[in-house]
Amino acid sequence: MNILILGGGGREHALAWAVKQNPKCDRLIVAPGNAGIAAIAECADIDVLDGTTVVTFAEENAIDFVIVGPEAPLAAGVADALRGAGILTFGPSAAAARLEASKAFTKEICDAAGAPTAGYARFDEKAAAVDHVLRTGAPIVVKADGLAAGKGVVVAMTVEEALAALDDMFGGSLGAAGAEVVIEEFMEGEEASFFVLCDGRDVLAVGTAQDHKRVGDGDTGPNTGGMGAYSPAPVLSDDIAQRALDEIVRPTVAEMARRGTPFQGVLYAGLMIKDGAPRLVEYNVRFGDPECQVLMMRMGAQALDLMLACAEGRLAEARVTWAEDHALTVVMAAEGYPGTYRKGTVIGGLDALPEDSFRMVFHAGTAERDGATVATGGRVLNVTGRGATLAEARERAYAMVDAIDWPEGFCRRDIGWRAL
Repeated sequence: MNILILGGGGREHALAWAVKQNPKCDRLIVAPGNAGIAAIAECADIDVLDGTTVVTFAEENAIDFVIVGPEAPLAAGVADALRGAGILTFGPSAAAARLEASKAFTKEICDAAGAPTAGYARFDEKAAAVDHVLRTGAPIVVKADGLAAGKGVVVAMTVEEALAALDDMFGGSLGAAGAEVVIEEFMEGEEASFFVLCDGRDVLAVGTAQDHKRVGDGDTGPNTGGMGAYSPAPVLSDDIAQRALDEIVRPTVAEMARRGTPFQGVLYAGLMIKDGAPRLVEYNVRFGDPECQVLMMRMGAQALDLMLACAEGRLAEARVTWAEDHALTVVMAAEGYPGTYRKGTVIGGLDALPEDSFRMVFHAGTAERDGATVATGGRVLNVTGRGATLAEARERAYAMVDAIDWPEGFCRRDIGWRAL
């Protein structure tokens, strides 16, 4: 098969790495890709948000299967354009992608499906939102309704933080994403990520993970897109996972189908777990980043078979095979992230690192310039280890971190602390 993956981050590097191991893959193109992806696949510089451009490129390159990595092309309807052209595609329609693209829409679906989630109110006018915060008090959660690249959620522990978040969002700091906000009750418990493939009708759970959102050790400092992750997540036991499937995921998928907008792709349910009961924090409609990296390390070549079964409507007959293993990824970020950071700094030592099914460095924000690998983003590398135990996976990951020569980079040193 000729396969096209859309995206250029660590998630897409991990997807490409797993797909490449499957003998079904003859030719692999990633658009736009990055310096790490270029070592294992062809990279193409096209506008992945333009459905017509993507369809033309796929037809010109005889692409058999397209995997859409990030949320933005999904929200823009790229999967719709591809399916309309008769190209097999993994990823939901724009209508189904609203489960991530609009927090208010997700709450509406939860209400209709009876899925347990936080109590909420939605506002498109600042004064009413401020009144609600003053009336309710803190802790409280303020969310921009639209896509905000991981920056649209503020867990406010004080009323002042909540009001500042409203100032930011209604003040235009997040553009159109913040034109409407959802304010939720603060949920206590332990958060974990649950990944489920859906083909519009059937569902298949394909793994659990737990990430670390705050920038500093001990879960301190501002929220980020994720500073590391590990899989499996011990807090998401088989019993709790089954409850999440029965009470949250299946009712959601059934409600989407009932509305004529069936969900096809991966549904990433962020769950808050307390006293053995899961509640939905949010849905994403793509593999998480950096959770995808640990899932792909554990799934390997079967990831492509499962995504194909999902796209072809064959999930009822599909099975995921897990080894008794663990994976852990450490995000190396540019100094200053999630605030202002420098781009273009040189990263050394990567060529000397091992690359196998137990150790991989997935590139998230890199490019090659004059023969050197340089940082082009805030989150730059996902240093990933796999082992028989989580401690072994962690040891392998941090051994690679310590071998990378990048003075302008930093990472958390405590990834996996909840489980270890």
